[in-house]
Amino acid sequence: MSNIYLGYHFTVTPKELGSEILIAELGEKPFESFIETELGFVAYVQKDLWFETILDDIHVLQSDEFSISYSVEEIDQVNWNEEWEKNFEPIEVDGKCHVRAPFHAKTDAAYDIIIEPKMSFGTGHHETTHMMIQHLLETEVAGMKTLDMGCGTAILAILAEMKGAKPIDAIDIDNWCYLNSIENAERNNCSEITVYEGDAALLSGKKYDLIIANINRNILLNDMTSYVACLNKNGLLLLSGFYTEDIPFIDAACTERGLTYVKKFERNNWVSLKYVN
Repeated sequence: MSNIYLGYHFTVTPKELGSEILIAELGEKPFESFIETELGFVAYVQKDLWFETILDDIHVLQSDEFSISYSVEEIDQVNWNEEWEKNFEPIEVDGKCHVRAPFHAKTDAAYDIIIEPKMSFGTGHHETTHMMIQHLLETEVAGMKTLDMGCGTAILAILAEMKGAKPIDAIDIDNWCYLNSIENAERNNCSEITVYEGDAALLSGKKYDLIIANINRNILLNDMTSYVACLNKNGLLLLSGFYTEDIPFIDAACTERGLTYVKKFERNNWVSLKYVN
């Protein structure tokens, strides 16, 4: 088999949710690696495994909810480390949290997190992850039993453990995210994080002091009852994954269930909200 690859450069709007759905569908095909870019991601498939109708039954490409375009290039002898280095720049949040790939140099930041996203999203580059990191940085979480719902790469669970939260459950419905979260937790020497594959049905009978949910508006609204039901008195709920115009819907879902609004971060029309029970 040759080492020639085809790289599909996808531009996706809205990026985070559309990319998650598209990657999930492409994962059923021979695509073997996905690298996040500013506007979407690149999906790689070995040329020998490619076929002309490979995208024909990718449903999200026909969806009116997303605008997706792509171009294709042929690449000889892909050097994956080189691709990571081209597409994944280390970031710093509020001078305290440094997020980097394994091939980036360590810094003296208070919280140095190593993330290798593979097929998962959540590197700190996206506005929602960045704002959730900001919330965690300014919140005293030591000793809090914590849930990272829709954990992606587990970056938020990892930061929570670094700040003393324990024990921590990290849940994602996507198998790639589940596996990648386990790897990233091990990569950062985390011992308090347990990763589960599934959805809000796993929350039955659980109780938490801190719930982190960076997903999207529809899932947040659908699962809000489950979140509040397992949030302890005086517990905190950190939410993101939605736009400024979605605030009234999210706020109503929270306040109707007895939560009190605390704080908001906004970044390029994306929002992150903090509530207390």
